[in-house]
Amino acid sequence: MDDLPSWLLTQTAAQAGRLVAAEFAAEGARGYHYRLLRSLIDEGPASQADLGRRTGIHFSDVVASLNELTEGGWIARTPDPTDRRRNVVTITPTGLHRAEVLAARAAAVQDHLLAPLSPEERAAFVATLTKLLHHLRPHESEE
Repeated sequence: MDDLPSWLLTQTAAQAGRLVAAEFAAEGARGYHYRLLRSLIDEGPASQADLGRRTGIHFSDVVASLNELTEGGWIARTPDPTDRRRNVVTITPTGLHRAEVLAARAAAVQDHLLAPLSPEERAAFVATLTKLLHHLRPHESEE
């Protein structure tokens, strides 16, 4: 089995997922929190539905995660002035700090995960994974 790239990717992804989950749990956070905060930083305020599409998180999980982020004071939800049926989600100043803390945790995981690789090998590995992902999700590379 260990000569099958799909098996190796699956096993590595499972280990990486556990590392990320443990690192974020130490901060009382989940991966969804970081993905949502990063999306708000990188792409700006959005509706809950748009955040789900941008992050690839199922709508019910988006709502639950946004509730947690709201309780922590890391985001704010306000009615959309153009459509009162929707909420616009924005990141707060404390949310920006929270994202920085989680980014440091994520960076620590990347360093641990890729420790056996040289900087050149890391760059090549990330480029190869990106190429594979774009191949498997061709519609995303067109957006």
